[in-house]
Amino acid sequence: MTQTTNDPLPRDAVRKFVKTSSEYYQSRFRKIGDSEKTALTFNWAAAGLGAVWFGMRNLWALFLVFVVLETIAIVQIARGIWGDLGAPILARLEGIEKTLAMRRTQLSDAMENAPDKVETFKSAIASLEGAVQSIRLQAEAARNEALALILFGIVLLLVVKLGQGLLANPALRARYVRWRSQPSLKAGLTAPTILLASGLAFATYLTCAFKFGFPEQIPALQSFPADPSVQSNVATLIKDWMRETALSTEWFFDGLVQVISAVLDTLETLFVETPWPVMGGFVILLTGLSAGWRGAIFSAAALAYLGYLGFWEKSMQTLALLGTAAFISISLGIPLGVLCARNPRLYTFVRPVLDFMQTMPAFVYLIPVIAFFGTGKPAAIVATMIFGGTPVVRLTVLGLRGVPETVREAAMAFGASRSYLLWKVDLPLAAPSIMAGINQTILLSLAMVVIASLIGAKGLGEDVLEALQYASEGQGILAGIAILFCAMILDRIIQGKGKKS
Repeated sequence: MTQTTNDPLPRDAVRKFVKTSSEYYQSRFRKIGDSEKTALTFNWAAAGLGAVWFGMRNLWALFLVFVVLETIAIVQIARGIWGDLGAPILARLEGIEKTLAMRRTQLSDAMENAPDKVETFKSAIASLEGAVQSIRLQAEAARNEALALILFGIVLLLVVKLGQGLLANPALRARYVRWRSQPSLKAGLTAPTILLASGLAFATYLTCAFKFGFPEQIPALQSFPADPSVQSNVATLIKDWMRETALSTEWFFDGLVQVISAVLDTLETLFVETPWPVMGGFVILLTGLSAGWRGAIFSAAALAYLGYLGFWEKSMQTLALLGTAAFISISLGIPLGVLCARNPRLYTFVRPVLDFMQTMPAFVYLIPVIAFFGTGKPAAIVATMIFGGTPVVRLTVLGLRGVPETVREAAMAFGASRSYLLWKVDLPLAAPSIMAGINQTILLSLAMVVIASLIGAKGLGEDVLEALQYASEGQGILAGIAILFCAMILDRIIQGKGKKS
């Protein structure tokens, strides 16, 4: 065939890419590309070498998939040939046999001293003997499945080989096409890729085969060879550091507790001490102004539920606790989000901290919080802020970065100052995203009420915690619905404001 400048598969390029068997790959690539339907080709080298071939050709995604599948097949074959399939089942016998020996001893004593208990012990011994016999039968049946396990592994390995042979040429051609447009991609066979693919594959095969085929030969494969003293020493160091830090910074954290307590006392006085008709009417009116008359009707029904079932005071305590945490989180989060949106370097530093706050399990927050703030409502507020304070920062950054540059440039062209640009252009256009962040912060804070009750926070979370401790299903469900209604009322108010914005 005559080579042309428009030929997508010039021999020199294919030869440079594949290094070996260029004529073979030239014809297979052309067959795949020229066919209007799926052209089936089979690569015997890929089928023979398996996952190693895909690693050698820098097809690492398929390498990982086939390593896993081949390992599963090899493990089944190794278990069937060398493994003792009944050993895990027989391992349960040790405890049962000890119990059986103890019951036989008790039976012997009962025959001499307590004849009325003889039948009870005989029944227990018969039950245990039946369990022993059942376990032995199960172990024998498991051993008889060795041949089936070997056949399954062989069939799975053959199926994987078939898939490797069929997928090899299309996958390599797709990489060749990308390589033609991106010459920076690695091409051909190199010694490092061959060694890396071979080493990873065979190390995986051997370690897994030994782990399941010869579990007693290499104990280190059964569990990580960790030294328990390392964990103990590191834990002691962390404990000592936290104690010393808490003592040296006691003045700072005491000041924070006083600020938080002042805000909390103000909100508790507002929510709890205000007569319920005034507070209920205010919430209904606010919901109506924000979300419409349907939202107002829902809020009225939810408040009636809270009142008639005796949750009014605890709901107001929960809202005060939540309001304090949300107020501080939003007051700090929005300015921080504005700074991060305008200073990418600052956001590069802040973002890992936000990731840590958002991904760390909530219960873990309680440990350092108790160390630095003690127990009680201020500590619960700090834990709630850590858990729920991240969305307002992230969504403020997202909203401000989403403001069109053309709008900002037009405002600056008319002489807008930086403060005018922020207050009159950036924040109004980013308001929907910021309101969504405020909404998420409030709802995530409300999700912490039960966990916060573990360290002394009052409110609805305390009822749920008591229901869990004393298995009081009804109380727990009623309190949980009360928390749900509080969240839904706040969601209606905030979402309504967000839509109007």
